[in-house]
Amino acid sequence: MTISRIYMYFYLMVNLGALAGQIGMVYAEKYVGFWLSFVLPTCLTLCCPTVMWLMRNKYARRPPTGSVLTKAIKLWGLAMKGRWSLNPRTTAKNMRADDFWESVKPSHLGQAKPAWMTFDDTWVDEVRRGFKACTVFLWIPLFWLAYNQMTTNLVSQAATMELHGAPNDLINNINPVALVIFIPITDLFLYPGLERMGIRFTPLKKIAWGFGLSSSSMIASAVTQHYIYKLGVCGDYPNGDLPNGDPCDPAPINVWVQTIPYLLIAFSEIFTSITGLEYAFTKAPKNMRSVVTSIFLFMSAISYA
Repeated sequence: MTISRIYMYFYLMVNLGALAGQIGMVYAEKYVGFWLSFVLPTCLTLCCPTVMWLMRNKYARRPPTGSVLTKAIKLWGLAMKGRWSLNPRTTAKNMRADDFWESVKPSHLGQAKPAWMTFDDTWVDEVRRGFKACTVFLWIPLFWLAYNQMTTNLVSQAATMELHGAPNDLINNINPVALVIFIPITDLFLYPGLERMGIRFTPLKKIAWGFGLSSSSMIASAVTQHYIYKLGVCGDYPNGDLPNGDPCDPAPINVWVQTIPYLLIAFSEIFTSITGLEYAFTKAPKNMRSVVTSIFLFMSAISYA
């Protein structure tokens, strides 16, 4: 059992829940009412603390040791003294200097070290590893920006197409369905197959491929939108009204054509999102795993903003 496989099946379980919840709640809202679609998830969520309490002896529990993030930021701030420049390129170059972290090690500072520096040189090396891991995540908001279209623009786009009885907010469940199907295939066949062929599919290569697939998903969505404008009776205003005041008829395009962008997004999640979680865990030092993982997850908040 590898860390990669653990994160793959963790993500599989998340999407099994998403699939059951999203499909079930769409029909609960349609045929019963919004109250049921809110009450059922609330009841299930309230079960979570009970499960955690029952399984408390199975978890690795460590006593709190204070904020690692606060000390890491103070250490970085100390290392940046005298390295700031009005030129961003110069600042970035100074941050990559060979002595950047060496200059703030307790053994180097000696008696000049500040009172809050209660750690040793090894801890500084671990912080360096943590910061290096986080630099990989600086581009992740671009991935989540494309991913978030599933719950915004792609839902709106579906409403301007022929639904054939399917609610327009049901179509995005193609994504969790695809993940549930393709995660085991990727884990059992794709990755081992590439390894047998001598292809080193490193975490950074996986993330790069994920970016390419998410970009392809947006291209497919843009092509679909072009034909909605071209074939729809209201042209560039598919959500508008006809001259007589009636709403525009949907464009004569089957909504299931959105399967293409949703499948591409699903594959991009396998390569980028799952790998990002694995990368945050494996590349960060033990005392900073939660911090580095939270920074990876924080990147999605930036894209939502």
